[in-house]
Amino acid sequence: MSEGGGEGAAEHRGLRAALEGLTTRGRSFLAAGLAAVACSYLLGQPDLLRVGLLLAALPLVCVLVLHRTRYRVAGSRTLSPARVPAAAESRVRLRMENVSRLPTGVLMLQDRVPYVLGPRPRFVLDRVEPGGRREVSYRVRADLRGRYPLGPLQLRLSDPFGMCELTRSFSTVDTLTVVPRVEPLPPVRLGGEAAGYGDGRRRSLALAGEDDLIPRGYRHGDDLRRVHWRSTARHGELMVRREEQPQKARCTVLLDTRAVAHPGAGPDSAFEWAVTGAASAAVHLLERGFSVRLLTDTGTSVPGPDGAVGFAGGAECADAVGLLLDTLAVVDHSEAEGLSAAYDAVRGGDEGVLIAFFGDLDEEQAAVAGRIRQRCGAAVAFVVDGDAWARGPGGIRFSAGQVPVAERVQLLRRAGWTALPVTPGDALADLWRAAADGAGAEPGRPADASAPETVGGGRS
Repeated sequence: MSEGGGEGAAEHRGLRAALEGLTTRGRSFLAAGLAAVACSYLLGQPDLLRVGLLLAALPLVCVLVLHRTRYRVAGSRTLSPARVPAAAESRVRLRMENVSRLPTGVLMLQDRVPYVLGPRPRFVLDRVEPGGRREVSYRVRADLRGRYPLGPLQLRLSDPFGMCELTRSFSTVDTLTVVPRVEPLPPVRLGGEAAGYGDGRRRSLALAGEDDLIPRGYRHGDDLRRVHWRSTARHGELMVRREEQPQKARCTVLLDTRAVAHPGAGPDSAFEWAVTGAASAAVHLLERGFSVRLLTDTGTSVPGPDGAVGFAGGAECADAVGLLLDTLAVVDHSEAEGLSAAYDAVRGGDEGVLIAFFGDLDEEQAAVAGRIRQRCGAAVAFVVDGDAWARGPGGIRFSAGQVPVAERVQLLRRAGWTALPVTPGDALADLWRAAADGAGAEPGRPADASAPETVGGGRS
């Protein structure tokens, strides 16, 4: 990513702007010179007049020279990487190039960064020869998710005597995206996944019968024995019969973002744990070949209400992961009071696996969650214990009137969910494995240890 407008770094701001660039030293010299001129007139001392004129002329000459200086400086900024998980560092490289025929004086670079990323980095560059280049770098780190603008880059010019400083600004602003952390999860078998056929893929025939009567266009590498000559003659191009095709298992990750459901804020809050859990589950399922849809309590879904993201491998996987993480990077508390919008957004019967991250639920919202469960083939719920997160260091509770997490979990289990409580310090990988061990078991009964691991569905 490049900072455009290298020409803009050399544009004139006018003599008035140059005079406003006088430093404290320059203003002091100018004031002393004018005072000396006034004293020489009052006292009749011609020698003092010459001294006063010299003192007053020096900063004015520096202003004129700096104003007339035609530096042509090009600048660029590179983020490596431009997308980082929370609490990780990104390196920012600044590159300056003198594209004029004159050497520069001392240059000061300053890049604007948000306060949450740290102090503004400043660099002093010595004389840059014509055609010369200088590179500097600094690191930024954010503990909170979000998109943070970097720039514009400012270039400060000064004269050798330090009488005047002029600031030139580039126009380009780059963006650092801080996404939630993704924790590795154990590879357990999920409900809705076809056992014994690869990473969550199932196979289905497009139409019944040996030959598919809805052919597709010929692609490089297709077997010529599959050419459908009748359709080829009708369409005027080679058409081939579709054979048995892989069908991806579906999954919806539901994230409860209600402000009333998640007390507190900050990187260690219950809400951030839920966002991290949703990101980890979505990425894990994508890597196993699932088509994943991210859904919030407001009914907003990614990539949209009519589809889910998935991949066949390689770049498609990276694009799908990037889309979900970029969305979760900016997700915030919602003003919604309930989960009814999420219930309306859930399609009946074809959601496959539903992985939900709930905050505080009362009996009414637990009933809505139960209706959501009825629209899915299998469902796992991680219920954040907001009361435990709201306790101070001495165990004092700062929240009251909440339904205990044990009761919320039991309400969801009676509705058919595989529900687990989440308290501060719980590892998502352990909860993920525990959900597999508890899937298919009746509420309150331990699962059969000899059965294969399953998340959110009956045992295979």
